[in-house]
Amino acid sequence: MTRAAPFRRLLDHASSHRGALWRASAWSFTNKVLDLAPPLLIGLAVDAVVQRDASWLASFGLKDPFTQVVVIGIATIVIFILESWTEYRAAVEFRELAQAVQHDLRLDAYRHVQTLELGYFEKRSSGELMSVLNDDINQLERFLDVGFAEVVQVVTTVVFVSIWFVILSPTLAFVSMIPMPFLVWGSVVFQRHMAPRYTDVRQRVGELNARLANDLQGMATIQAYGAEDHEAAQLAVESGAYKESNRRAIKLSAAFTPLIRMLVLIGFAASMIYGGYLTLEGALAAGAYSSVLVLTQRLLWPLTRLGATFDLYQRAMASTTRVLDLLTRKPTIVSGSHSAPVRGEIRFDDVGFAYVEGFPVLDGVTIDVPAGSSVAVVGSTGSGKTTLVKLLLRFYDVLQGAVTVDGASVRDWNLECLRDSIGVVSQDVYLFHGTVRENIAYGRRDATEAELRDAARLSEAEAFIEALPQGWDTIVGERGQRLSGGQRQRISLARAILKDPKILVLDEATSAVDNETEAAIQRSLAQVSVGRTTLVIAHRLSTIRHADHIYVLENGRVVEDGKHETLLARSGVYDRLWRVQTGEAVSRATR
Repeated sequence: MTRAAPFRRLLDHASSHRGALWRASAWSFTNKVLDLAPPLLIGLAVDAVVQRDASWLASFGLKDPFTQVVVIGIATIVIFILESWTEYRAAVEFRELAQAVQHDLRLDAYRHVQTLELGYFEKRSSGELMSVLNDDINQLERFLDVGFAEVVQVVTTVVFVSIWFVILSPTLAFVSMIPMPFLVWGSVVFQRHMAPRYTDVRQRVGELNARLANDLQGMATIQAYGAEDHEAAQLAVESGAYKESNRRAIKLSAAFTPLIRMLVLIGFAASMIYGGYLTLEGALAAGAYSSVLVLTQRLLWPLTRLGATFDLYQRAMASTTRVLDLLTRKPTIVSGSHSAPVRGEIRFDDVGFAYVEGFPVLDGVTIDVPAGSSVAVVGSTGSGKTTLVKLLLRFYDVLQGAVTVDGASVRDWNLECLRDSIGVVSQDVYLFHGTVRENIAYGRRDATEAELRDAARLSEAEAFIEALPQGWDTIVGERGQRLSGGQRQRISLARAILKDPKILVLDEATSAVDNETEAAIQRSLAQVSVGRTTLVIAHRLSTIRHADHIYVLENGRVVEDGKHETLLARSGVYDRLWRVQTGEAVSRATR
């Protein structure tokens, strides 16, 4: 089954704006009709001074030629005033339509993006998505603002002038319209050849934006490694590819207007010669001949702008295809219907999972986390610890087994209900550009000032917040870059505490902080874990030695489990990790 044309898809998606489109088109149509009236008035004026009491207006009782000219002059003033007003109204309507469609489409696309699974974002750069959500939608706005109005006016001109020419002389109308089939055919061929070129342009824009976003986010690393010249060279490659793609599109686009002008010249010359012949033979009035010459120019000359209009159209449709393809992408993670107050019991039951087929990350993992307990999962880097958190939050679905909360599979849970009951503090803390207050209140925007301060006190963040230059109103910078790692970690913990979840997940929350910050987080956890389920994912074992139960992962499998003392007594994987981290293994090796 073939996919509908981009413009048809756009009209279907933006159906709520069809009324505004019709209003804008009506104003534009009226404006063009009024704009075409002056050539007719010129013809009447010529008739009035040439034919005098035998003119067309004289048949309405206006025998005096000067009276006819005065009436034509007044009509010209009125028409020009109305033409100016309708031009203003058409411009306002089309611009408001363009802004409304752009606004709604961007929001629809962003809301849809939020429903997509985490794997979608991990496979794509943020710059590429930014290109779709911003630049592509802006291309559409430019066409609706300018290009669509141009199309309406060209069509109006063709219809109106054609009817008038047929009224004056069917044969003259035929001669004047000789170039039209060639113009239409040329436009169709042009569009067919331009479409793939602008699709390539939009693809190159996405790749260029991805490179820019990647470099700007990694500027500290670029400068630290002295890689400025290397990255500039890489950007030059991407920008060069975009420039070359645009050059190919522009080369074809620029050829359209000169070719169209040649056809316009043929049509105008044919109208002038044949219309002059009819006038000399007495078959066409002098005034009518004057209006024919002007209207022929009015008919054919706007067609020379079709190249620019089609250029806007093809850019917009290439962008529209990318936006609507994003909107029609189905999320692989679909919310279930189960919704209930969460007690906090978690079970990973014989769980198997792989990000890439054939390379399992988890293989038959079974972990029980009773409600209200504190359970830790430890293991070396790459053992699959963080993947457990992603499966619990249902960022991914398991390939084998099941993840359950309170006995119900996370596949059956309503996603909003499930995730609202889980608070996460991870190693890679993400703070939004805004104030400290806004970042802590992110999970509960209706929190009172007292609740915010209680959360900050429990996370031992209150003291350093009060010491900041603007206190709670201090801007943290993008990703919280104006704060230290320990400060970001404690703000993240305060944010989770304020959310007051039944399940608290700490994913390597202390692996990148100093001993003082780790001790502060430990003291905080001792208070906030009371009455809630706490799942701690850790590499630093000192963080979890007091957990109710510890699971040890190795190569995606649970190889040991038990309490801290029990695991040490087994002299297994946990004991080896403990000795390495406490320095005991090194001490023994140097004896």
